[in-house]
Amino acid sequence: MSKHKIAVIRGDGIGIEVVGEALKVLDAAGSKYGIEWTFDELPWGSEYYLKNGRMLPEDGVEQLRAYDAIFLGAIGHPDIQDHITLNGLLLPIRRTFDQYVCERPSVLYPGVTSPLSGKKPYDIDMVVIRENTEGEYTNMGGFMYEGHPNEVAVQTAVFTRRGCERVIRYAFDLARKRAKENHVTSITKSNALGYSMVLWDRTFERVAQEYPDITTNSLLIDAACMDFIRRPEAFDVVVASNLFGDILTDIGAVIAGSMGLASSANLDPTRTNPSMFEPTHGTAPDIAGQGIANPMAQVLTGAMMVRHLGDEKAADAIEESVKSVLAVGEILTPDLGGSASTTAVGDAIAGNLA
Repeated sequence: MSKHKIAVIRGDGIGIEVVGEALKVLDAAGSKYGIEWTFDELPWGSEYYLKNGRMLPEDGVEQLRAYDAIFLGAIGHPDIQDHITLNGLLLPIRRTFDQYVCERPSVLYPGVTSPLSGKKPYDIDMVVIRENTEGEYTNMGGFMYEGHPNEVAVQTAVFTRRGCERVIRYAFDLARKRAKENHVTSITKSNALGYSMVLWDRTFERVAQEYPDITTNSLLIDAACMDFIRRPEAFDVVVASNLFGDILTDIGAVIAGSMGLASSANLDPTRTNPSMFEPTHGTAPDIAGQGIANPMAQVLTGAMMVRHLGDEKAADAIEESVKSVLAVGEILTPDLGGSASTTAVGDAIAGNLA
């Protein structure tokens, strides 16, 4: 029996609801496949901020070091600026634990309708590898003459050869493991960003030479956004900087049928530090508390966590259970055209694992 100690941060909005369903599924998988879970719930996030003036305790990140993984719902609140929630919780965790890979799959599953016409199951089957610790989200800069008509804001993106190289190499290694095309697409904007993206391009070309079995291409971010819409089947593994990867994965989630299916992992591939697993759909305050949020993204994120922890059979079973519920099509939340509740979908997925 494997044993895993998991820090659970439900966070805000629908995160509170969908994490509960995902834990139900993880418990069911644990019972069937011999996994003993210890889930420690940490009440951090926006409500914690409103009471304490910070997103988590002063030693909160260090508390997380004792865990095998971090299972996060969603962070964000209508009354709190996004830069506060991002820089107060997500980025400190990603950087402290050197979670330099953000892995985000987009798959069109059987039973799901893409908003793109004529797309069949698995026509969309890609993974975006997003650099997760530097680039445009480095948060270096400042204001001058703040609040005055001549106010100035300076924002600096930081790209290092080491940072580019390690995330690009991860993308190539992943392409070798996938049973698709063994292809990697690099996302750039070196026609306008003549230093950071040129370094990115040079690094990509250098790493590509080490993988002669992998085909490659490079696309400007604007062209990539268009091609995600007009020919998504052309993509296998996509590697991008922090900002570009963030943008593309929202497109990827929508064309695959729903943000409610968009799973994600923040990984330290060296396994020196705990990795963090969170869906990409946000807190959805417009439907929070209504019991209609789709828990599948959180469940699939749980499968990514289980796989990272080494329990391959359990991870496969969770993914297959989600696919089964989708294919049958009787118990689906409104985002997928159904009328089922969050709890009913969680029950259906867990029931397949009983």
